[in-house]
Amino acid sequence: MLLLLAEWFGKSLRGLLVFQYLTLRAILSVITALLITWCLGPMMIRRLRHYKIGETVREGIGLDHHVGKKGTPTMGGALILVSIAITTLLWGDLRNSYVWVVLLVTLGFGAIGAYDDFCKLTKRSNPSRRGIPARLKYLLQSLIALMASIFLYMHAQTLHETQLVIPFFKTAVVNLGLGYILLSYFVIVGTSNAVNLTDGLDGLAIMPAVLVAAGLGIFAYLTGNIKLADYLLIPYVNGVGEIIIFVGAIVGSGLGFLWFNTYPAEVFMGDIGSLALGAALGTMAVMVRQEIVLFIMGGIFVLETVSVVLQVGSFKMRGKRIFKMAPIHHHFELKGWPEPKIIVRFWIITFLLVMLGLATLKLR
Repeated sequence: MLLLLAEWFGKSLRGLLVFQYLTLRAILSVITALLITWCLGPMMIRRLRHYKIGETVREGIGLDHHVGKKGTPTMGGALILVSIAITTLLWGDLRNSYVWVVLLVTLGFGAIGAYDDFCKLTKRSNPSRRGIPARLKYLLQSLIALMASIFLYMHAQTLHETQLVIPFFKTAVVNLGLGYILLSYFVIVGTSNAVNLTDGLDGLAIMPAVLVAAGLGIFAYLTGNIKLADYLLIPYVNGVGEIIIFVGAIVGSGLGFLWFNTYPAEVFMGDIGSLALGAALGTMAVMVRQEIVLFIMGGIFVLETVSVVLQVGSFKMRGKRIFKMAPIHHHFELKGWPEPKIIVRFWIITFLLVMLGLATLKLR
């Protein structure tokens, strides 16, 4: 919005044309999102407490120290989504289809998460029913992911935009054809649920999401620049660099939310935040053609998901559990690791994995 105004008034006030620079708007989006989150955060937390929108904790599962978190406001992810939406609309180029796709997918998955959170809160008296039925949740997620995938496939301008890029190799690509839609669907839905599984401790999911988003933002900027993309031997996707504004909004709102979500948390993200952020990461990875790099940078999300799959599979097939509890962050809790230690160590691992993902730009 502000870009369009700057272009209009820039005809007479040349200084306003500085807002055409993508890097400047990306920096301003980080600052704007951070300030919005800081300003709205205390008010939203008070409202959540007023309406008693608090966390429910299952007792008797070996994590007795979590009982103290009972009643902590949840659905704080709404704060993240509001900040992302406002910031993106302010600083993004609203003529760019990539901006609208990633924003709408994020808000769509956020709406599913909000409905899930609401169902959990209204069914507290029935512990066996936590949230909306899994089939309905996956159906709604699938509809949004498929619509986004089909749209991106139909609007692809070059073959590069539908190829699977193999990192660490100069020219290793796979022509996906219609398989692009299927891959994109699994990446978006899979990443969304992976982040959701990770969101089990104070600040555990939000910082890795911020770090991975920042990494994808670098890929977006390079992929959208024809000279840099050619130099680095990565696909050039015209216009995709604009989503760095959206990335800036995630980084700013995520850091702002961490201000309130860090241990001991004043507010929890809830499914409204975790499902939305995961979908955003998956969608951006699809847009910049770096699905495998997302798998590397989001290794913590992958680990959490795999731990659940292995735990369930082992119990069904062998009648034995591999971990003390899944997702794996609870396993470390039951081993006696303090919660802050688990959180910070997972952050450090994510930072290293993001660096490894970025290293694929030169290790070809």
